Amino acid sequence: MPLFEIETNAHIMIAWAQTEEEARGHAAENYPEEEIVRVHKRPRDLWVISKRLLGLDSQQEPCDTARDCLAKAKGDKVHAIRLYMLDTGVDLTEAQKAIETNMSLGW
Repeated sequence: MPLFEIETNAHIMIAWAQTEEEARGHAAENYPEEEIVRVHKRPRDLWVISKRLLGLDSQQEPCDTARDCLAKAKGDKVHAIRLYMLDTGVDLTEAQKAIETNMSLGW
């Protein structure tokens, strides 16, 4: 199944879809309030994000809690930080670091 890159006015999403229309449907279903700017079929069935290029060291790992908070907040970073603080009890600085790290890791 092809891999599509779907860019909206606020996010870049990666989705498996049979057609461009199906890829657009995924974006519209998950982020109905956003305008789709671009849809591009990836040349391969793999998406790679370089942690080194993003300036992340190897000690930073994806966090399931942060990713769940981002999903609940539909990508709204500020709301996800609040949810993360509530779920884990950490302070604002630690919550912001966890959420932003997971956003850069392609949550």
